Amino acid sequence: MSAEALRQYLVKARNTAQQSENAIHHDDVAQKYGFRGGLVPGVTVYAYLTEPLVDTLGSGWLSRGTASVRFVKPLFDGEELQVDGAIDTRGKDGLGASVRGKTAATPECATLGATLPAGSPTPVNLAVYKTAPLPESRPEATRAHLASLEVLGSPVTRYDEALAEEWLARVDDPLPIYRGRDGWVHPAFYLDQANRALRQNVRLGPWIHVGSVIRHLGGARVGETLTTRGRVRSLFEKNGREFVELDLVVVAGERRLAAHILHTAIYRLPALA
Repeated sequence: MSAEALRQYLVKARNTAQQSENAIHHDDVAQKYGFRGGLVPGVTVYAYLTEPLVDTLGSGWLSRGTASVRFVKPLFDGEELQVDGAIDTRGKDGLGASVRGKTAATPECATLGATLPAGSPTPVNLAVYKTAPLPESRPEATRAHLASLEVLGSPVTRYDEALAEEWLARVDDPLPIYRGRDGWVHPAFYLDQANRALRQNVRLGPWIHVGSVIRHLGGARVGETLTTRGRVRSLFEKNGREFVELDLVVVAGERRLAAHILHTAIYRLPALA
């Protein structure tokens, strides 16, 4: 089949984390690491990439779709991001789509590969994902400490109408599917909770979210309480950067699975000269 283009989406990028504890979003610190300024958070970039996808695929993708997002080059506050995408394949098992974001200065900032399976998503075994309290005092994020964690402390958030509106304003998403009492939880909010699962368990210096693989296992709606359960899946080093991969599920209410996430971040950057 020939590719079916998604509607192009243009958005002025905003650094929504300038007041964040993560100083990689602060201009002065980011510049010391060689960036032009504070990085627009990966979670926000992901939100931008999902807009034309959800506009086309709607609740089907929010309830059972998948995404693999990779942040290739930094996006900076005030840049206009152009999001283009297409449905590349259709078949009896579902469809596949690709989305890319670019700016005038950077031909490829981020990429997203998505699927919408024809059938129900394959569930995960919730018993594998235990809950635990968040630490009262966060230990430093060292390889030894992360490797020792059998269970991550579990962030809990009630996604009510007020939080939904605040989140949608933050990521500048205009789609009505997320609004009102029956609205869907925005897919980027799951990655925000994945970030919380990292930063609320350990004390971090400047760090960078580099990519995630997401499977929607039913999604969630406005008014539900979301608990993020998980564990450290892997730790590795590349070019002096220390990476962590988290294996997480987001649970709506007591036991209903909303999403499964493999979440990768550079938790330790090379020391400054």
